[in-house]
Order: sequence, then C-alpha cells, then structure tokens
Amino acid sequence: MSPSTAPSKAPVPAAWRAALAVAVPALGLAGYAVLSNWLMVHAANEPYTLALLFGPLLLAVGGMGWRQRQWATLAACTVLMAVLVAVVLKGGVQDAQRLYVLQYGGIHLALAWSFALTLRPGQKPLITALAEGLHGRLGQTFTPDLAAYTRQVTRFWTGYFVAMIVISLVLYLATPWAWWTLFCTVLTPILVVALFAGEHVLRYRWHPEFPRVSMQAAFQAYQNHSKAGQP
Repeated sequence: MSPSTAPSKAPVPAAWRAALAVAVPALGLAGYAVLSNWLMVHAANEPYTLALLFGPLLLAVGGMGWRQRQWATLAACTVLMAVLVAVVLKGGVQDAQRLYVLQYGGIHLALAWSFALTLRPGQKPLITALAEGLHGRLGQTFTPDLAAYTRQVTRFWTGYFVAMIVISLVLYLATPWAWWTLFCTVLTPILVVALFAGEHVLRYRWHPEFPRVSMQAAFQAYQNHSKAGQP
C-alpha cells in the first residue's frame, strides 16, 4: 500500500483528551494515596516511607516556587529537602507519626492562609480572581452577584482547610493510627474532589442565571493562575 493510500489515524476527540487530562492525574493521585496509606500503617518509621511521602511534596512546592519566582519558598524547600536527605540517610526517626500529623496540618494551614489573605479589604478573593479570568477569556459577563458568590466560595474553602486540621488532630488524639492514615491519605483527596464537583453542580441549581463553564475549564483556570505566578 502506497503512502498516499495508507489509512490515517483518526484524531482523538476533544472530549476524550479532556477526560484523559483529568483521569490520568486523578489515577496517579489515587495510587499515591493508597500507597501512602499502606506505608503509614505498616512502615511508618522506615526511612523510605519518609522519602516517598515528603520528597514528592517538597519537589512539587519547590517547583511552584520556581515557576512563580517565590525565592523564599524555593529556598525553604531546598533546606527541607536537605534535612529530609539527612534524616533518611541517618535511618529515619523514632516516632514519625507526629511528623506526619504536622505535615498534614502544615499543608492545610498554608492553604487556609493563602485563601484567607485574599479576603482582606482591598484584595480580590482567590476564587473571584480565578472565575473573573475564566469568564473573561470565554467572553462571558462577570456580574456583581457572581463576584459575591465567589467570595463566599473562597470563605468556604478557607474554613474547610481549618476544619481538616481540627479533624486531623481529633483523630490523631482519640483514634487508632490506622484511622488517621485512612482519613489523611484516602478520604481527604476524595472529599476535595467531591466538594469541587458538588459546588459546580449546586452553583447552577442555586444560581441558574450564572454563565456556564465546564469543570475542565475551571480546573485549567486554576492551573493557569498558579503558573502565572499570581498570589
């Protein structure tokens, strides 16, 4: 068969590409969550557990600091990575459970703080900035009612992150370690996805007048906002 008559490959539909763009990272995170849960239950004090749980986190935050030119964040991650390498080479720590609880609380405290800072007078709430940029690119009107709604959503996520810290501490102090690890590594990411999807659905039931955007577009807006280095 000559090259001119060879059948060409059918292009991948845009819907499939969008689904894969969400499904592949989601499956990766799900696998990481299951692995993290197993390691925390069965090998919490092992050096390789510390490396696998803290290493990717520090690399991700450090990469964000590099992209956004946040040199203090990048420097802090570099120092913490050096500490992690030293601890792993030393053979780990005697009681890693408190370290994991502090890690979980620290991540959520940083997220709560970053959202709360945008709620100060004169600042644009984080979700408002994301939504305004997204609707603007789509040629849709960003109304005052939508601005007020997105401010409330920003407040909600701030409270959510604080609530996760409180629940984490209660579970750590009052329940077996396996319960805390299940909550931290499996239930927490599931809850985030459920809340994101639930808000997307309820938004148009409560406010059918709001212009429609897809969840894929909303997720990409957050990614573009982070890559642009905006606060």
